[in-house]
Amino acid sequence: MSKGSKKTKWSQDVTENSDALDLEEGIFKSEDPAKIAHSLKRSAEASDRRKSSPFRSAMSMLTFYINRAGAGLSRKQRHVLEEAKVELRKDFGRQPK
Repeated sequence: MSKGSKKTKWSQDVTENSDALDLEEGIFKSEDPAKIAHSLKRSAEASDRRKSSPFRSAMSMLTFYINRAGAGLSRKQRHVLEEAKVELRKDFGRQPK
């Protein structure tokens, strides 16, 4: 398959097939920041394939999704995902930024 004929973008492939985390399907489309954070935390803590701490793996995946979705995210969903970062920090006992 040539580069131009790929059906999915590499970033979509990473989000859907992350080797480090087994993500709950459609989790980034949730409108509940706490649900997103709890799901990412569960996935990161359950994974034995991640290369860094559970907190860093979960936060990295969330940030990656926000950055790659870019302009395709509605204002509302971007806000939900940014709030999920705050919830994730709380879930891991970290100070909010």
